[in-house]
Amino acid sequence: MAFFVGADAYDNFMGRYSSRLAAEFADFAGVNGGNVIDVGAGTGTLTAELMRRGANVAAVEPSEPFVEAYANRHPGVDVRHSPAEQIPYADGEFDAALAQLVVNFMGDAVAGVREMARVTKPGGVVAACVWDLDGGRSPISPVWKAAQKLGFGANRGNDHATGTGPGQLFDVFTQAGLRDVQEEEVSIAIEHASFDEWWEPFTHGVGPVGAFVQGLGDEQRNALIDELRNSLGDPPSGIAAVTWAARGRV
Repeated sequence: MAFFVGADAYDNFMGRYSSRLAAEFADFAGVNGGNVIDVGAGTGTLTAELMRRGANVAAVEPSEPFVEAYANRHPGVDVRHSPAEQIPYADGEFDAALAQLVVNFMGDAVAGVREMARVTKPGGVVAACVWDLDGGRSPISPVWKAAQKLGFGANRGNDHATGTGPGQLFDVFTQAGLRDVQEEEVSIAIEHASFDEWWEPFTHGVGPVGAFVQGLGDEQRNALIDELRNSLGDPPSGIAAVTWAARGRV
């Protein structure tokens, strides 16, 4: 799945979390230097962390606006417009392949992770993480919960897509042929200055939840805002940011 929204809108929406997650995820993957491919790189948040660790990074991304933004932010990095299922690099070209908040958007998760393994050298690491959407422990989960409570949250986007619950990434990695597969929770602590600061990025149509919010009528949207403000407070509190993360070796 490609995102056809502006890079700034995406950064305001999910980048505020993924930038903090990147360091925790890179620690989990055990990446410190080497040749690394960032799969589903978005606007380059994970790439920035990998480069900070001394890695030589290449990237693939299916969204054309994000590829352009990535290239502007990381000049000199080889970023290619491509889905995870068709990575345009040679076999065994990288020491590690990482995918942050991507597997649940892949059309074929096993094929995507298998491609990540193909371009990673024998003994190299493949790692991925996905928000715990099934468990309601993601930064966007409060919106779906409130919508369901109000009776108009039937369309929950990709909440139950591959990788969003325990054991799912482990199964994908195993089916993709990786060995020594481990799955753990990787999480970050998040705070917001105000309710409006947290809510505003949801109004720009980013991802399934953004499209859902934009599709609401004024009365429903106002009811949703009131429910969220009452349940979360101002500033909002109790918002979880937990991912399921898996790593394995080629």
